[in-house]
Amino acid sequence: MSEPRHINIGDIMTREIRTVGRMATVQEAMELMRDAGVSSLAVERRDERDEFGLLVVSDIAREVIAENKSPERINVYEIMSKPVLTLPVNMEVKYGVRLLVKFQLSRALVVDGKRTPVGIVTLRDMVLRHTKSEGNSSFVSGSGRENSP
Repeated sequence: MSEPRHINIGDIMTREIRTVGRMATVQEAMELMRDAGVSSLAVERRDERDEFGLLVVSDIAREVIAENKSPERINVYEIMSKPVLTLPVNMEVKYGVRLLVKFQLSRALVVDGKRTPVGIVTLRDMVLRHTKSEGNSSFVSGSGRENSP
């Protein structure tokens, strides 16, 4: 039997990172997400010493909509997550999965050796790709249910 190919985060990440300014309103961020067809935005840093933030649809749902607040009156910086977990582009997928699970996160920014963001990766993408790389065929494609022996 051949050894499974090790897949790195950089092999599966989404390379195009959508960004939003920290002072943008949540309404503006929602419009950016809708127009781009994404569920998260990286929040730009104030300066080189600052860390990136991340705004996810679930943040908007929990902090704005569920609380009956007006998205036009809330700034992104008020509800974003910061600092965000970053994963090195050359990290193996299985270790990325472990980190996201440990911190109960759905996604992370991917950074190069200079800590510059180069992509974003989701737990879903890592789990599905890891399963494929391990040659695991115990799941029926699309059903989410295990096959019976």
